[in-house]
Amino acid sequence: QVRNVEWILYAGYDIATWYYSPYPDEYQDCQRLFICEYCLKYIRTVESFITHTKTTCKRKRPPGTVVYSKGINKIYKVDGKTNKLYCQNLCLLAKLFLDNKTLYFDVPGFQFFVLTETRTGDRADVPVGFFSKEIVSYDGYNLACILVLPPFQRKSYGKVLIEFSYELTKIEGKVGSPEKPLSDLGKLGYVSYWITAILRELYPQVAFSIRELAAKTGIMEEDLLETLVTMGWMSH
Repeated sequence: QVRNVEWILYAGYDIATWYYSPYPDEYQDCQRLFICEYCLKYIRTVESFITHTKTTCKRKRPPGTVVYSKGINKIYKVDGKTNKLYCQNLCLLAKLFLDNKTLYFDVPGFQFFVLTETRTGDRADVPVGFFSKEIVSYDGYNLACILVLPPFQRKSYGKVLIEFSYELTKIEGKVGSPEKPLSDLGKLGYVSYWITAILRELYPQVAFSIRELAAKTGIMEEDLLETLVTMGWMSH
């Protein structure tokens, strides 16, 4: 589908969008959409946006619980059922930059792990990326959707989110895999992480079993095998 929103203003950045997102009809064919970085509400006019951010919106961080904190970064665990509107707004925002995901409004069955940067001026925790995870996945998926917003890419935030998803998997005593298909950027991020995780576990060992490697890394055996073959470390 043709892009319906050309630009968004978010967290002080003017960002060109990449794909169509199913915002309500009255927001279709909108040259620029203003998105509140606190509650993710989408607004058509600059006047309404200023009023909202200055007086209406009282939020300075995502809803939910902080489950990771390091330096200026935090990860908030946000429940899709408890915070339905916030998570729907997050999915609509993400769809502007993801071509192959369809999760917009059916969010109650998911948890969202929102990565933030703490801004120096107002000490607000501004969302810069996230991943979603089905609460119950019968296919062994530990991640449904992942995105780092364009102004915050090239900061290794994708790696932080991927690594955190596997830490959760290991805590659960399971192995997991991201939902397919991955975007091109997502695939690059995952292959890079899988290689790093494999090297971390193997060094200085030489002999290993795929099952042991899966248990130690939380990475599903199929993903391990694909990575090992791709790197020429193992033949078919």
